[in-house]
Amino acid sequence: MTQQTQIHIDKNNLAQAEAVVSDLPELGAGEVLLEIESFALTANNITYAVMGEQMKYWNFFPSGDDGKGILPMWGHAKVAASGHDNFAVGERLYGYLPMGSHLVVQPGKISDGGFMDMAPHRHEMSPLYSQYRRLAADPAHHPDFEDERSLFSPLFATSFLIEDMFRRAEWHGADALVMTSASSKTAMALAHVARASSPGIKRIGLTSAGNVEFTRNLGFYDEVVAYGAVDTLDADVRTVSVDFAGNGEVLAAIHSHFDSNLAFSSLVGATHVDARGGAQGLAGPAPILFFAPTAMQELIAEIGPAGFAEAMAGRWNGFVKDVAGQVTAEQIDGAGAIRDAYREMLAGKVAPTRGLMCSF
Repeated sequence: MTQQTQIHIDKNNLAQAEAVVSDLPELGAGEVLLEIESFALTANNITYAVMGEQMKYWNFFPSGDDGKGILPMWGHAKVAASGHDNFAVGERLYGYLPMGSHLVVQPGKISDGGFMDMAPHRHEMSPLYSQYRRLAADPAHHPDFEDERSLFSPLFATSFLIEDMFRRAEWHGADALVMTSASSKTAMALAHVARASSPGIKRIGLTSAGNVEFTRNLGFYDEVVAYGAVDTLDADVRTVSVDFAGNGEVLAAIHSHFDSNLAFSSLVGATHVDARGGAQGLAGPAPILFFAPTAMQELIAEIGPAGFAEAMAGRWNGFVKDVAGQVTAEQIDGAGAIRDAYREMLAGKVAPTRGLMCSF
């Protein structure tokens, strides 16, 4: 095992992606070579690409070419070679991984349950993305739900934090929550958490016409309409919105329709790449970008790591049970197939019922 494969993406033309084979770096003292077993490819990864420069997502796994980037993914890996006494070949991990076959990490802050990658280039980024879970002592690990963890867990954490933010603000006096890209995994999770933690808030999903039936059948929303039917919603109800789609036209329609009854507008992702430009001259409140790592750090500082883990685990277990069968894991094997699946996801052509699990 002397070579690795990575998918390099043109930062200025996201549809341009190619598989690049290179020699594995020499392993230094204290370093560990991970062989990536599998990772999920979701709309969340498209957000990483779209906001790669702004949010520095390209910086986590440098490609060696300033014009090309390697997307971060969430998934499982195993130790392939070790220069660290605390890590044996074969140990399995879960965490933030590149769209590639291997990753060299420099473990620090090591415990039975995990460690942080202390590579110098990662110091300026949020430490939450540098944490890796050691599966042998990870209470969140279940061997029967590894695909679900990769597909939903990172997105679920974001949704959990959004609901917590709104609930702590008493929903800004609103009675309804409008979510774009309602068939996406993050929106599904937010609707589920809101149903459990804030049952008095009406949950409204906006999605493409072709996904309306699927989204309604989830049972997570009180009302689901297509993007073109925003004007059918009750504009007299005090409402907050969460835009996962990054579609300026849809966002403008929401603001225009609810106007002064829109109490808060949150921007979370950008799954509709072709219309990600910001809307101009919006009615109602100025949209505010939600950044999950900051929200997570603030909540952990308030209730402690154990309190946070317990609170999220309670909602996560219910969500996994209810979402079972709604999304089917689909295996994508090999660099060429992974590249093609990425392009398909970028173009918005992956049905919400498909959960893409990738392996090199």
